[in-house]
Amino acid sequence: MRWQGRRQSDNIEDRRGGGFGGGLGGGGGGMRIPVRAGGGGIGIIVVALVLWLVFGINPLALLGGMDTGGGNYQTSQQQGPGVSGTADTTDDFVATVLADTEDVWGKRFQAAGETYPKPTLVLFDDRVQSACGIAGSATGPFYCPNDRKLYLDLSFFRQLKSQLGAPGDFAQAYVIAHEVGHHVQNLTGTLQKSQQLQQSAPEGEANAISVRTELQADCYAGIWAHDTQAAGYIEDGDINEALNAAQQIGDDTLQRKSQGVVVPDSFTHGTSAQRQQWFRRGYESGKMDQCDTFSGGI
Repeated sequence: MRWQGRRQSDNIEDRRGGGFGGGLGGGGGGMRIPVRAGGGGIGIIVVALVLWLVFGINPLALLGGMDTGGGNYQTSQQQGPGVSGTADTTDDFVATVLADTEDVWGKRFQAAGETYPKPTLVLFDDRVQSACGIAGSATGPFYCPNDRKLYLDLSFFRQLKSQLGAPGDFAQAYVIAHEVGHHVQNLTGTLQKSQQLQQSAPEGEANAISVRTELQADCYAGIWAHDTQAAGYIEDGDINEALNAAQQIGDDTLQRKSQGVVVPDSFTHGTSAQRQQWFRRGYESGKMDQCDTFSGGI
């Protein structure tokens, strides 16, 4: 991706090395990562699973870093190289990608006669307080609709490459664009409606609603890629990096890797094939009306 030397967003809030407070609220969508839970009471496990399946946020992290037992897939807490070898370079990359999303969605909202309120991207390490509660690094990147902020621990990018098999700067850009997709859903009212439906639905139906919500965010990420290519910033291989990332973080692929068994009823983000399909659909069409994951089959 051609990103060096371009405009960077100033809507970045750096909380790395800071503290956090308490409180839990309704979470937004997230690029969740697989964690295999350890022991604990049945009631705790049931509540934790509901939180995770409905909101896409790891409740073990939200509760302040409870021990998740052996075999966890956790983000590393070590500081290390990012996109091109330094943390500062990674910061610049993130700020540039966020600026790209601001330009893309700002123009699209303007064309529709609307104003695009830019989200803030919060960089954190270890744990962070959001308006949706406390989240730990194991949560993975997530969006909180209550404060309209994206939350990102940059250690996730290292995990994306080393543990999940999705290297490349455009794979990282796809992650950011996906979370911004949840912001767009929040602005258009889709996120609120889907969460309301989830709260009153049986577990299986709630999971299915979550899948449709996440796939639409993937489609919106594809729209961002479409407009970014039109602006001349995409290089050969970038789209394949995003599609590979979508493949590696599909529910079926993550479950197969982490537990050896695929349980479709527990899917909350969609299969690898679905995630690739909807990203590609947004990328190839460039049209928001092609991202309607709530009507018909997916």
